[in-house]
Amino acid sequence: MARRTIVAANWKMNGDLTLVDTMVKNLKTVELQDNVSVVICPSSPYLSSLVEKVSEQALNGAICIGAQNVSEHEYGAYTGEISTQMLQELSVEFVIIGHSERRGYYKETSTQVAHKVKAALNAGLTPILCIGESEAERATEQTEFVLASQLQPVIDEVGIEKFIDVVIAYEPVWAIGTGKTASSEMAQETHQFIRQFLAKANESVAAKVPLLYGGSVNASNCNELFAQVDIDGGLIGGASLQVEQFKAICLATKGK
Repeated sequence: MARRTIVAANWKMNGDLTLVDTMVKNLKTVELQDNVSVVICPSSPYLSSLVEKVSEQALNGAICIGAQNVSEHEYGAYTGEISTQMLQELSVEFVIIGHSERRGYYKETSTQVAHKVKAALNAGLTPILCIGESEAERATEQTEFVLASQLQPVIDEVGIEKFIDVVIAYEPVWAIGTGKTASSEMAQETHQFIRQFLAKANESVAAKVPLLYGGSVNASNCNELFAQVDIDGGLIGGASLQVEQFKAICLATKGK
């Protein structure tokens, strides 16, 4: 079975209602290759509008809705948090979990990330599990240790068999929003390590998990990155806010 190829837009705390409308209308003209999915993850206040616009343009199925975060708790006194049930009611299918900005700024631990992945899976949502090393960790050859330490708590929490419903996004922290991008060879080498690490627990599952690359991906470098054997698409930041750039990335993406 071919792995799913995914282009996911992470708008972070950017965008507005105009961008929601413009992006959806422009993506209507994009003819996606077979086995390619486009996911748009706006800030939570815009999820309802995105759902509405996708439905208006009859793009249900062509554009998937994603959230940028979710609580590990089902409900309760957690001011400002968003539950899986709330996302379900908004027709959300994907949720970004463990992004380096959440780990760094909000001190989310790999244990908490694992709990969030479990909550998402239990609710039928597809987690986009983000992992990645800092520049200092890359320089001191700790990349594999760091990635393993971020993956293992999730495997321990949900079991490797559940990874058949998980998407992993490798984002070297030093390449996020900096303009720096890992070379295609470096990115492939790291993605290969991730797949091999998963394969130690279950080879069959590891072969089917979509692995995305994130970190200053744009229309100029996406072809070379996505051509790598273990890279199954991208988690796109800044370029996903630019309609023409994001359209070009979607058009360049080929199913595997």
